[in-house]
Amino acid sequence: MLFLTGPRQSGKTTLARTAFPDYKYVSLEDPERRAEALEDPRGLLVRTAEAPGVILDEAQRAPDLFSYIQGVVDERRGGPFVLTGSQNFLLSERITQTLAGRTAVFELLPFSVAEITGRSACDPDGFASSAVVQAPVFTLDEILFSGLYPALHDREIPAGEWLRSYVTTYVERDARSVGSVGDLDSFLRFLGLCAGRSGQLLNLSALGAEAGVSHTTARHWLSVLRASYIVTVLAPHHENFNKRLVKTPKLYFLDTGLLCALLGVRTAADLWDHPLRGAIFETFVVAELQKLFVHNGERPRLSFWRDSHGIEVDVLIDLGRTVVPVEIKAGATVAGDAFRGLENYLRLRAASGQAPSRQSASGSDGGVLVYGGDERYRRRGHDVRPWWACT
Repeated sequence: MLFLTGPRQSGKTTLARTAFPDYKYVSLEDPERRAEALEDPRGLLVRTAEAPGVILDEAQRAPDLFSYIQGVVDERRGGPFVLTGSQNFLLSERITQTLAGRTAVFELLPFSVAEITGRSACDPDGFASSAVVQAPVFTLDEILFSGLYPALHDREIPAGEWLRSYVTTYVERDARSVGSVGDLDSFLRFLGLCAGRSGQLLNLSALGAEAGVSHTTARHWLSVLRASYIVTVLAPHHENFNKRLVKTPKLYFLDTGLLCALLGVRTAADLWDHPLRGAIFETFVVAELQKLFVHNGERPRLSFWRDSHGIEVDVLIDLGRTVVPVEIKAGATVAGDAFRGLENYLRLRAASGQAPSRQSASGSDGGVLVYGGDERYRRRGHDVRPWWACT
């Protein structure tokens, strides 16, 4: 059995139906099919038993169905089953309870830049390579503003209008049903406040106070946003460099288009001098790095490093035998002090007696700096990459 999850409108249904064209498709968004699944789940499964397989779309809409699927799977009387759902919070709980050991779980996030430019994305191990890729036809500001949800690029829908509708649909349907969110106005205010903090250290107490809710409610609502693939958090990397390190996670949205919609950005041109441009760009790169793992069926192994003096490396990519430090700068040019975090991290790592973080193509040890420009080159022993070649 396969469980395919991810944010609403990330392409789960299209992927499932394309990968399994002969399977019987049952959408539980359809009121008639949902009523059948709720009132006669056994009968629904019996009627699909002769099919080569079954795709149950938005399966969380009939959670009691999972118990019946368990019996069908154990007795081999039907299936195989492909379950899709955008409400990971509920589905994962049900899977843990009834389908543990019987289900392979895959996550599908919105497109990566590699996908919409028609090239093959690298896997996590390939991130440290020096492969050269061609620049896309769209600009950085255009992709930051529109984001990477498939519908926007497949149907050429105006991004602002579609994303505002997405927020409304998410808040009024998913948030209410997944997380038992009663006060939708307060939750929407909380969501907007999270948008203003993307790329920053997460302070739940301050966030809850500003939203007018308790710390406990803020923590619960954040778990709803994470389970719905709206946001993610990056944990601090704890490595003993004899330095006092920050232990607070950082908050990021998983799509910059949605982030821009919540921030009230009206056009791509508005991003040029937007006060949060740096945070939006950092959010974009972190989301791309998440996809590097998720779309290869792996759990993201990303963290950040920051000491008590504010010196930090935006992302550390754990590749097992190596750790790749990544610095993110939104500017189209790279100033000399942009390498300060990388060089401090690498110097402290070397002083601690640990192995170099990575071996570059040129044979020198260094980090990666992703910036808002369009050239790729080496500088001060580091790999400087344009935004469209960060994965």
